[in-house]
Amino acid sequence: MDIQLEKLELIKLLADTEDPAILKSIRKIFKKEQKDWWDDLTDEQKEDLELGMQEFERGEVVSYESILKRHG
Repeated sequence: MDIQLEKLELIKLLADTEDPAILKSIRKIFKKEQKDWWDDLTDEQKEDLELGMQEFERGEVVSYESILKRHG
């Protein structure tokens, strides 16, 4: 089925419904779709990324090429 036609049919169904549970379910789906990847990280991963960003801001960086020379 054409996606634009599918959207129009869903819009019509949504406009015609009076069931708050359906509206709540649809809102939940859209909120889930907009989830930020940051929320899926562990606290340790978040700390590591924040530390890395601080190091970058202080200029404490190493180029990829230098890592390859050292470990490649």
